[in-house]
Amino acid sequence: MTAPLHEPTAEAAPSAAEEAAAAAAGEKVVQGRSLGRIAWERLKRDKLALTGGIVVLALIVVALLAPVITHLLGQDPDTFNEKLIDPLFGTPTGSLGGISGDHLLGVEPVNGRDILARILYGARVSLLVGFLSAVVAVVLGTVLGILAGFFGGWVDSLISRVMDGLLAFPQLLFTIALVSVMPNDMLGLSGSNVRVFVMILVIGFFGWPYIGRVVRGQTLSMREREYVEAARSLGAGRFYILFKELLPNLVAPIIVYTTMMIPTNILTEAALSFLGVGVKPPTSSWGQMLSSAIDYYESDPMYMVVPGVAIFITVLAFNLFGDGVRDALDPKASR
Repeated sequence: MTAPLHEPTAEAAPSAAEEAAAAAAGEKVVQGRSLGRIAWERLKRDKLALTGGIVVLALIVVALLAPVITHLLGQDPDTFNEKLIDPLFGTPTGSLGGISGDHLLGVEPVNGRDILARILYGARVSLLVGFLSAVVAVVLGTVLGILAGFFGGWVDSLISRVMDGLLAFPQLLFTIALVSVMPNDMLGLSGSNVRVFVMILVIGFFGWPYIGRVVRGQTLSMREREYVEAARSLGAGRFYILFKELLPNLVAPIIVYTTMMIPTNILTEAALSFLGVGVKPPTSSWGQMLSSAIDYYESDPMYMVVPGVAIFITVLAFNLFGDGVRDALDPKASR
């Protein structure tokens, strides 16, 4: 059998000279775009998501630079200012909780500590617990979810039953009981650092089944795809398929659920601190400030409003950004 006289050849990519000539002629040159670039362009069109992302970045910067900011303002989160407190009622003198040029958000009742400084330091605790517990949950959920979905059988049954058990377990009660019996010194940590460490581990451990179920479901749908079958036919091993074929395609849902998990973890930390099992005084925490403000909500409402607004803005910003990331990474989204 003879070869055909004219074999089909692949169309060559336009050269730089051809692109310049096409541009000069007024023709539009079609350029390829990566998935990351497409997602970024979709995210840029979502103004609410961009606003949320900017607020999130600002919160992170403020939390990291809390010592610098409070030093520039001449305030300290643990310094008492009894002279600013009414000795009869224990509330700040002046209007709106003692707001002044020196204390931009007022001072706390009884002790007169600067509220702005404590809000800034409280952001460090909330964001630290929120981010690190999300990392713990994502690592555990991704590893166990992809193993359950890919191997199936008894591996899937075992991991799925563990997820069902953890989802039915009373996380908040267990955390309260565990943190309450924790020693003051553990693993080189002491005081509030021990409680922060325990909260990160417990919140992350009880949070991984949520993302684990998502990863398992995605893996079940992808393990029979053509590119996975092609890799198997070429002799690729299981771990190669897991880390080279499946895991890269799971990045988008993992990112989405991570951004949605962080605000939930922040609320959980605030709830634990509100109940008295979070960080210990004098370490600042938004939930702890809300708990202390209960006794003064009538005489000094600003003491309750400020940390409440801080929690609201933080959670709202993360949710808006998470929604935007989800829409940007979803190819079926309409916007």
